[in-house]
Amino acid sequence: MKGRKENTTNSTGWSPAERFGIWMATGFGLGYAPIASGTAGSLGGVLLYGVLHPLPWPMYLTTVAGLAFLGVWSADGAERIFGKKDCGYIVIDEIVGLMISVFLIPWKWPWILAAFMLFRVFDVLKPFPLRRMELCSGGVGILLDDVGAGLYTNLLLHLIRIWLIRI
Repeated sequence: MKGRKENTTNSTGWSPAERFGIWMATGFGLGYAPIASGTAGSLGGVLLYGVLHPLPWPMYLTTVAGLAFLGVWSADGAERIFGKKDCGYIVIDEIVGLMISVFLIPWKWPWILAAFMLFRVFDVLKPFPLRRMELCSGGVGILLDDVGAGLYTNLLLHLIRIWLIRI
């Protein structure tokens, strides 16, 4: 009808873009896990790696970068909607961080398990300067420390691989 605004929200009051952002930020719902939502998000990253690891490395890296940019947008919106800084429901940062952790790492369970465990340790302990990265506002602050934890994990795993090759 002319002059009547179309209703673009659902029963939650969220627009379709906001619903998509929440869906992304919560890692397709993994963030709603009743305990250890960050661990659930990291497991989601392992599953996504299982799907994406056959890609050539430039395409994998481009996909992860795109997911990171989408993650910043979705985490920023989810933080506003949930009304809490770095709300526990937001796990896209763990997914992206894990995806960085396993970059060019073999798809073999000991390596994946090591990446998962090391990433969780770095994510929880936040060694220098990761804790400072949380001071950034919005989605950037949410993702940046996990990107750093992923980089630390990936570097350590590659150093271990080099060391094992030389033995």
